[in-house]
Amino acid sequence: MECKHFWVSGRVQGVYFRAHTQQQAERLKLTGWVRNLRDGRVEVLACGDDAALAALQKWLWQGPELARVSAVSSEPVVTEHHSDFRIR
Repeated sequence: MECKHFWVSGRVQGVYFRAHTQQQAERLKLTGWVRNLRDGRVEVLACGDDAALAALQKWLWQGPELARVSAVSSEPVVTEHHSDFRIR
């Protein structure tokens, strides 16, 4: 299992980005968490197989209907254990 950290910039707070990210992660059978950052970005830690992580990253560029994503950055992280995907 691999884990990746993602940071999503743009109009991503106040548009249900975290809830939609949780739904996508659960659909892809990923574990981890999503949270808003004080600087207006959304941070995501997701763990699962490579194909599911790639699908989530592709989705993060789009986000929910009201979002306007300007950037998605990512980096691999040491594998962490999570039993589900939560909003923090």
